[in-house]
Amino acid sequence: RNLSRDKMAKVKAKDLRGKKKEDLLKQLDELKNELQTLRVAKVTGGAAAKLAKIYTVRKSVARVLTVINQTQKDNLRKFYRKKAFKPKDLRQKKTRAMRRALTKHELSIKSKREQRKNRLYPTRKYAVK
Repeated sequence: RNLSRDKMAKVKAKDLRGKKKEDLLKQLDELKNELQTLRVAKVTGGAAAKLAKIYTVRKSVARVLTVINQTQKDNLRKFYRKKAFKPKDLRQKKTRAMRRALTKHELSIKSKREQRKNRLYPTRKYAVK
């Protein structure tokens, strides 16, 4: 029983990435239960090893949650890839000014008047010695 707990505490993100969501949620539940027992041991004056283990279990819980959230976000990105509109948290952040700037197409559009002006008065080219 102790061996499985030691293995549970040493959770690595790369090992978690291949797992299914149900497995991850099950592991998260186990880790949270373990954390609860460790906290009870802390209150009742448990061994120093148990107190030191609280840190690793907390970090393991964080890793599992991180992997769950990252995979969820990745799946959402795949789902919205070809859609016309995306949720705001999946759009590119950039800067406010860049988001509001005209697109390349909008910049290239010329009005009839501008086209006429360019045709009648082209930019003059000078030969510079």
